[in-house]
Amino acid sequence: MSLVKSFAPHLPFLRRYARALTGSQESGDAYIRASLQALAENPEAVEDTEDSRLSLYRFFHVIWGTTGAQLEGERSGQADPADKRLQALAPIQRQAFLLTALEGFTAAEASKILGITEEEHRLLEQEAQREIEDELATKVLIIEDEPIIAADLESLVEDLGHTVTGIATTHREALRLFGANPPGLVLCDIQLADGSSGIDAAHDILADHDVPIIFITAFPERLLTGERPEPTYLIPKPFQENTVKAAIGQALFFHPATGARIDA
Repeated sequence: MSLVKSFAPHLPFLRRYARALTGSQESGDAYIRASLQALAENPEAVEDTEDSRLSLYRFFHVIWGTTGAQLEGERSGQADPADKRLQALAPIQRQAFLLTALEGFTAAEASKILGITEEEHRLLEQEAQREIEDELATKVLIIEDEPIIAADLESLVEDLGHTVTGIATTHREALRLFGANPPGLVLCDIQLADGSSGIDAAHDILADHDVPIIFITAFPERLLTGERPEPTYLIPKPFQENTVKAAIGQALFFHPATGARIDA
């Protein structure tokens, strides 16, 4: 298979990544063009691996690094909130964060793309996560009927610097608590205490409010039916704390309506 055919399916995603990395569609596309031109002139420079997507991103980073990695998002004046938050991160932290949070690479893959060790990548990603969490501290509603799990989530959320507005155990209680003190994020189970549905609660909330919702459930298959819009953030139980923390950071970072803050 030719390089063009091998890399073609990945180019739209690389373009998305380049735009997020630079903060500018124009600048991101310029880096893509430079990468493709360099690739056409010197195809043997691409590493010969079974993973064409990883090889493409690795080659892009070679070009990115050798051209000075100029950032143009500050001059565009049109960056959305997520773009602006990205530009506040140091370039290497931004790369480490985006490769895993946006592009879905594993830590091992991301470290290979960046030419660093997995430990170095882990530290960079942690630094980015801390900066994001400090900026995006918000109010969180927990919809969960199991007391131990609810307490674990509350502790985890507060450790990240957020404030828990309440813990709902039923559909009706979830709507009441949301209306009384609207949060900037919802953590939601789908099977609640009185047999009511967290899915229905989330649907009712989203009907009137644009807020990120993370589903944390022992029944993920109930949300992956294709019969209604499927959630962006879905964490199966039993969950790992780091998985929930990463999902919270990503949900707040990339959601355009993020803005419900802790009252001073």
